[in-house]
Amino acid sequence: MYAVVKTGGKQYRVEPGKTIEVELLEGSVGDVVTFSEVLLVEQDGKAVVGQPLVKGASVKAKITEHFRAPKVTIFKKLRRHGQQLKKGHRQDLTKVLIESVSV
Repeated sequence: MYAVVKTGGKQYRVEPGKTIEVELLEGSVGDVVTFSEVLLVEQDGKAVVGQPLVKGASVKAKITEHFRAPKVTIFKKLRRHGQQLKKGHRQDLTKVLIESVSV
């Protein structure tokens, strides 16, 4: 059994027992979060596709860690003008353990 969940503007394929990294979620380590935006659920070889969401479906997950992604460096240069710009970015992420998928 698996599901496709939408959170943080991205879609993730999740299964019970799987760990995924999503954009920062509210809550502390050990809290249980519920993803209600379920786009697809597959159970016993039959897929239920939502229009756009599957009614009554939800995914429960446990927050295991908050962390920051590695730094991404952005460098822009305008040639022949002596103009350069260097910036960096680190995204805040949350690691969650999928506990259950319910329809």
